[in-house]
Amino acid sequence: MHFAKLPHNPRAAHANQVVEEATNRAVRGWDGLLGRLHLGGRAAEYDDLHYEFIGGPSDTMRKKHYDKSLHLLWKAEQMLPWSTFHDATDDERALMTMAETAMRDDERAQRQRISSAEFRALLDREYTPSQKRAIVAILSAIGHGEAYAWLVSASMLPEVKSTGAKAAVTMQVMEEAKHFVVLRELVQAFDVEVPRLRVWEYLILEASLKAKGLDRFFGMNVLIETIALSIFGLLADKPGLEVLRLFHLDESRHTALPTNYLKEFPLSRWDRVNPIRRMRRLNMVLPALPFVMSMEPELCELGIEPFDFAGSVMRKVMTLADRAGFDLPSSSESLARFFNEVFNSYCRATRTGHVWKDFMRAETTRGAETAAVERGIFGTA
Repeated sequence: MHFAKLPHNPRAAHANQVVEEATNRAVRGWDGLLGRLHLGGRAAEYDDLHYEFIGGPSDTMRKKHYDKSLHLLWKAEQMLPWSTFHDATDDERALMTMAETAMRDDERAQRQRISSAEFRALLDREYTPSQKRAIVAILSAIGHGEAYAWLVSASMLPEVKSTGAKAAVTMQVMEEAKHFVVLRELVQAFDVEVPRLRVWEYLILEASLKAKGLDRFFGMNVLIETIALSIFGLLADKPGLEVLRLFHLDESRHTALPTNYLKEFPLSRWDRVNPIRRMRRLNMVLPALPFVMSMEPELCELGIEPFDFAGSVMRKVMTLADRAGFDLPSSSESLARFFNEVFNSYCRATRTGHVWKDFMRAETTRGAETAAVERGIFGTA
């Protein structure tokens, strides 16, 4: 027998139940009234009657994002053995040891080279000092963005409905935390000064964190994550930066999250057409133009046409905004023409003999794996 039953007073139990039920009706009724009056009420959008969050189970959303992200969750200790991270389980470490034992000599040599000192030597060998500074400037911009992505994704948990959507956002919180701490260590391995936020990026990130409701999805998942996705796709095939393919894969799910969520819980018509909301979204996008222009020296140092990169990013942002229903003050076609004119005007003013180019059709993602991932999201690359 597992439990020894104790006697109790049925009358007292019944009285406690009556008091509990009366208090429950009073408290929930009062919170419901405050909620209808928009004066507060219950903070958690949780349906304890049905054991679900408001919005239902949303299992499709959960499978696309939570289950998939959990399945693909990668460990920094495995991917960056030279780092200070120890996030693998004992079983995973045992498998790593077995795998190393089974390696050919050339494979073992390739893995062993990625120790802290050897990795830094690799970077010194593969990149000039100016190239290292350029890579750090570009990657640290995304590193700062990952810090904000961590905060914004955490703030989205109360905003999304359904168990599946909350599970999806929870995985993004975990992945953003991992991105921030791992990318920070990767950037510091270059042994050059890490710059602080550029003012244009600061404006984008602050506006995303301060945005109301689901517009944070637009600022973070549509705009900032697309910039990050594009930078990872740009650099993931470079020596020592192969781990960025895993960042790129994570970001691909993050950029798809608003579209998948808003298929089940579309924005209201007022949220879509409200002129103030539409202008605020555009105001989040506009600092991205001078932000890319400010990175022109670093991108050029690495042999990357800055406005091919900018055009590619803006095209992808417009695609995701349309799919998710985040309307802007002008159509995507009009904004594409505007961005193209801005880029070409800048090039005419700063470059000799510039010939007009459709930068919005450019693509800067490199590598077969990353290109295939982006084809699945944008139908491009």
